[in-house]
Amino acid sequence: MGKVTATAERTIDAPADKVRALVADYAETRPKLLTEHYRDYEVTEGGVGAGTKAGWKLQATSKRVRDVKATVSEPKPGTLVETDANSSMVTTWTVAEAGEKSLVRIETSWDGAGGIGGFFEKTFAPGGLKKIYDGVLGKLAEIV
Repeated sequence: MGKVTATAERTIDAPADKVRALVADYAETRPKLLTEHYRDYEVTEGGVGAGTKAGWKLQATSKRVRDVKATVSEPKPGTLVETDANSSMVTTWTVAEAGEKSLVRIETSWDGAGGIGGFFEKTFAPGGLKKIYDGVLGKLAEIV
C-alpha cells in the first residue's frame, strides 16, 4: 500500500487575497465551485476557513463514491487543509501570489490499496481526480 497523490493547479486572474477569501468560503462560494462529481454537499460547522466541517459525496467514477467528512485547518496563510474523518484522504488548497494573479493548487493524497487494485488505483486515480479538480478550478476562475 503506497501513497496516492493527485494534483491540479491553475493561474487565476485575481489578487491572492481575493482568491484566498473565495477558496476559504465553504458556505457560499464552495458549493458554486463543485462539479457534477459532487453531491449532498453541506457545511455542518463554521463555514469560513479553519474550523469548518463539511461533508459531501465525491463520485470519482461510475462505481467509486467517497463519503467525505472534512475538517478544515489552516496551517499557514493561503493554505487550507481538508482532512477526511472517513479515510486517510487529505486535500490541501494553496493560493500563492503570482504577480497580480494567483496560483491555486489542489493536492489530494491518501493511502492506496495493495495488490493489483492498488496498482490500478495509483495508475488511474490521479488523472481522474485531476480532471475533476480542473473543473473546480475552472469554475473558480469564472466566479472571480
